This record gives sequence, C-alpha cells and structure tokens, in this order.
Amino acid sequence: QVQLVESGGGLVQAGGSLRLSCAASARAFSTLDIGWFRRARGKEREFVAAIRRSGGNTYYADSVKGRFTIARENTSNTVYLQMNGLTPEDTVLYYCTADVDISTMRRGTAKYWGRGTQVTVSS
Repeated sequence: QVQLVESGGGLVQAGGSLRLSCAASARAFSTLDIGWFRRARGKEREFVAAIRRSGGNTYYADSVKGRFTIARENTSNTVYLQMNGLTPEDTVLYYCTADVDISTMRRGTAKYWGRGTQVTVSS
C-alpha cells in the first residue's frame, strides 16, 4: 500500500512562490511515477506535472510551463513542486498522485492519491 501526504500550500499574493511537498510511505517509492493534479471547485481535475521514477523525465501542463518545476528525492521518499509566478488562476486544491504507469496517472486514473493541499493566490 502507498500513502501520500501533501504539504506546503497556503496563501500568497500574485507573483509569489510556494513549494509543495508530497511525502510517500511506500518502500518501493523509487519504482513509482509521481504526479500533481489540481481541481477548482466545480471543475474537472487538471493535470499539472509529473516525474518518472528515475527523475530523468518531467512533464508539465502548458498552463504551468516555465513557472512550475517538479523534482524528486528518492532517498527521502519526497516529490516537490516549486511554483513561481503564481496567479489567481492557480487558486485550487493540489493533489499528489502515484502509479507504476505514468500514462494511467496522466489520464487522472492513478492508483494512489493524497488528500490535497490548498493553494490560494490573492490579486
């Protein structure tokens, strides 16, 4: 079983930065691809970013390219999402996801999900 716990959300002004963390309990963390999704109230889940188990390949939604960076530290079972240049459009709940298949994860059907961390960006 895999448990994911997100942290690092909060309130920032437009143009500010936050770093989200996803801590995983699995011993096999290094075998899992990790991703981030987000969902605003009343809207569908949106893919944000993902990183392969090796850390050598990363993927980003067009809306966050150039602003967000995903990285992982397998020794600490943690994945980070550095978010810069935040705008009010980034005010959503962010979820950490994990799966052995990155394609499944990017479709929004990953096996493992965290409970989310809230990001709020004021204008």
